[in-house]
Amino acid sequence: MKRFVKTSMLIGSMVVLSACKPIDWVEKEWNAAFNDSEKNHQAEEEKHGTEKKDQNKHADQAETPSENDNKEEPAQKNLPWLKDTVQASSDGKSIVQNPDDLLVVANKERNLPGDYVPKDLVTPNVPFPFKEDLPKKKMRKEAASALEELFKGAEDQGLELLAQSGYRSYKTQVSIFTYNANQRGKEKANQVSAQPGQSEHQTGLSMDVTSPKVNYGLEEKFGETPEGKWLAENGYKYGFIIRYLKGKEKITGYSYEPWHLRYVGKEHAKKIHEQGITLEEYLNKK
Repeated sequence: MKRFVKTSMLIGSMVVLSACKPIDWVEKEWNAAFNDSEKNHQAEEEKHGTEKKDQNKHADQAETPSENDNKEEPAQKNLPWLKDTVQASSDGKSIVQNPDDLLVVANKERNLPGDYVPKDLVTPNVPFPFKEDLPKKKMRKEAASALEELFKGAEDQGLELLAQSGYRSYKTQVSIFTYNANQRGKEKANQVSAQPGQSEHQTGLSMDVTSPKVNYGLEEKFGETPEGKWLAENGYKYGFIIRYLKGKEKITGYSYEPWHLRYVGKEHAKKIHEQGITLEEYLNKK
């Protein structure tokens, strides 16, 4: 920092007269000299003040982070990550600990508790290809309401959808897997159906849908129908994803199923759809 010294003025000739007051011309010379000194000093002070402000400004800019510096990377949203939502049982199976979560994942490596039954199962007001009042008509309440909206959206587009199979109990899945294993062999059955405890249908968040164009069946060619294409492109708007995508068999463990809708809520469905990923990939914490 610069050091400033106030200038002192020395008058070369001093005329000593009365102790009371110098003569006029001497007073004028003194005052002129003093005033010049004060002006010079004031100028130096102003210059010093400006430099100090500039220094402080630069220091503040150096010490104060910019708005961009203050922007932190958004924290990864707290989701029910796969590794955080299972616990090993005494027989070595990974048991799901969050079966009521809308993002619950049940697959070949993650088992739902055998006694798990959703508490809010209801029957959505949508068409079915059968009249019997069967448990597979049911879904969890929020998912059922969303399915009604989805069916209405399809109907507005001139499409015809029917709900084929929703909730299945652990006991029902035992019967289904056993039947498929007897008909196709256990290895093939394991590709096209879930073992007990590993079925999403037990969560009450899934619904298999169909249409007259595939004779109300659950077939891969459903994905090529107007209804199947519309679901793939628009299901996320209602909170649903196509759970088992083509080309993702090694991740999901199941064959492509264009008829299998899974409710996850609109926010998550949109992100999953836009990224073209599976629920497993979405919940795999990086």
